[in-house]
Amino acid sequence: MADIRMGVIGCGGRMGRMLIAEVAAAEGCELSGGTTAPGSATVGSDLGELAGVGPIGLVAGSAAGELLRESDVAIEFSVAAATASHATLAAELGKPLVIGTTGLTTAETAAVEEAAKRIPIVWAANTSLGINLLLGLVEQVAARLGPDWDIEIMEMHHRGKADAPSGTALALGHAAAAGRGVALDRVAQRGRDGITGARRSGDIGFASLRGGDAVGDHHVIFAGAGERLELSHRATNRAIYAKGAVRAARWVIDQKPGLYGMKEVLGL
Repeated sequence: MADIRMGVIGCGGRMGRMLIAEVAAAEGCELSGGTTAPGSATVGSDLGELAGVGPIGLVAGSAAGELLRESDVAIEFSVAAATASHATLAAELGKPLVIGTTGLTTAETAAVEEAAKRIPIVWAANTSLGINLLLGLVEQVAARLGPDWDIEIMEMHHRGKADAPSGTALALGHAAAAGRGVALDRVAQRGRDGITGARRSGDIGFASLRGGDAVGDHHVIFAGAGERLELSHRATNRAIYAKGAVRAARWVIDQKPGLYGMKEVLGL
């Protein structure tokens, strides 16, 4: 069988560079190219040099449409403002897509969902195996513990991360809310400052920390009277996300149009 041609949209960022290295090294995969934002200093750079694996003869472009046409599947880790247009373009060209971008607005999310009616899309806030197992555990624990247990979610990322709470933290919140049979939007407490009063029963709280080069720490705290249960995941290398994204790209090319998550990819 021919190698799967994978393109990387957002190749100039931290994750994009990791994805280039992972695709280039993955058996049965061929890097078809990569794109970055028009006007970026990385346009025209050798993709292998960007990824730190040495020259490979492919340079970073800025036209996502051209890359999609040359690819069997694309992996999109760019910025929220561009993700919706990339999903729409992929749908027009009939190309499967893996999206790891977070922080999309309601309108941008709707555009991705509309694109998924025409092509298969895997959209995951976090593509690591550990986090996706944690999501299942959080839902189970939330379902088994009573409403008198308070749920707090704390996350920490590097100083350059633009959105807060992280997409993974929100996914953990949705898992906890699902376990309790409620909608997260009704119970989320995403910030506390000043004289806030007592904690409202049933809330799911979020705290976001930013600093240094932290790859991604997530902690889900179930606090009861006299005891506390904490479930945690710490990422120490972005390669775990790249490996998961490539695994999702291999999987999605054989699927029917629809919006999928890592739960389906991993068979969890």
